[in-house]
Amino acid sequence: RKGRAMNGVYVPFWTFDADTASRYTGQRGEYYYETRTAHVRVTGKMQARQERVRHTRWYPASGHVSRDFDDVLVMASHSLPARLGNELTPWDLGALVPYGPEYLAGFQAEGYTVGLADGHQAARARMEAVILQDVRRDIGGDEQRIASLDPSFSAETFKHILLPVWTAAYKFQGR
Repeated sequence: RKGRAMNGVYVPFWTFDADTASRYTGQRGEYYYETRTAHVRVTGKMQARQERVRHTRWYPASGHVSRDFDDVLVMASHSLPARLGNELTPWDLGALVPYGPEYLAGFQAEGYTVGLADGHQAARARMEAVILQDVRRDIGGDEQRIASLDPSFSAETFKHILLPVWTAAYKFQGR
């Protein structure tokens, strides 16, 4: 719209890298089916019907999964809702360049309001969710039960980066 400019702001993010190795124990569930006869009343008469019943056999499972994480992003600002910050992905983080004051010319930039320790905790939670899926895939079967999971993190690094976000105001359907 006329007179409504796009505004650019650099929003702070943390990125975290880590190598992980995780041991787990649990169970793999495999389905099997039995056919049984059930008696049901149909229009006042008893009838026998065959029905398939699913059961699960459980087998012990244990193992080890490894995954290397690169650039797990955590928004380092409370100014945007976390949901919105997460929906801005994916970023081309391979195109990052070292900070230079000339990049900020004409833009606003926020300082971080999410500290490194909180960002690290959020990144680890995301990594652990991925590791959990890796374990489920490694166990296999139709269902999985995970009794213990012991992730080990090494070679952890972080970067503080600024990523550009563009904002604009506009009307849609009168609002």
